[in-house]
Amino acid sequence: MTKILLAEDDENLGILLKDYLNAKSFVTDLFEDGKQALDGFRNDQYDLCILDVMMPEKDGFTLAKDIRAINKVVPIIFLTARSMKDDVLEGFKIGADDYITKPFNMDELLFRIEAILRRVKTEAPFAPQIYTLGKYTFDTQKQILQCDETSFKLTTKELELLKLLCDNANQVLERNYALKTIWEDDNYFNARSMDVYITKLRKYLKDEPAVEILNVHGKGFKLVV
Repeated sequence: MTKILLAEDDENLGILLKDYLNAKSFVTDLFEDGKQALDGFRNDQYDLCILDVMMPEKDGFTLAKDIRAINKVVPIIFLTARSMKDDVLEGFKIGADDYITKPFNMDELLFRIEAILRRVKTEAPFAPQIYTLGKYTFDTQKQILQCDETSFKLTTKELELLKLLCDNANQVLERNYALKTIWEDDNYFNARSMDVYITKLRKYLKDEPAVEILNVHGKGFKLVV
């Protein structure tokens, strides 16, 4: 059975969400602040995390960073009462899979959970491949990008995006194709999320002048090797 970590400091909403998710056949553990949630994550195995952004002890963004330090791939959904674009982008920078703004419909949350779990379940694992990018080595099986003694452990979306760029090296990777392949939707927030990941990949590759990710105006990106 799918096990969900739910971090929500509003007692009434937390209990309501937990009861709803349990009724939908999920096993749900509710934590009332970020510190308790992190302790719970360290002591158990979860298939998905739902994190309120505004919580005592440890806010949702900080909690997500701590979770990502332990597990790079567990899906994370943020619950936020704020609709500011900067908050959403901050969540994507940390590695969130989705967000939902309060107040929300329970069925909408269920739809988002099921969509994420379906994607995780049905995604075929990458055939182990190793790409050479100048002095970098990109191992898709280990999810590691390495240069000499420096290595970067990639998140799932970083891995998927870099692999897509590598498979289309020295060619234009169309923006909408990448969005629909990795995010399944080319909406505004997913597009901004992809820009964040492109920036991260450029930072990882900055020590190799012979490798560059270019913006192709109006089209997408090109990995020049």
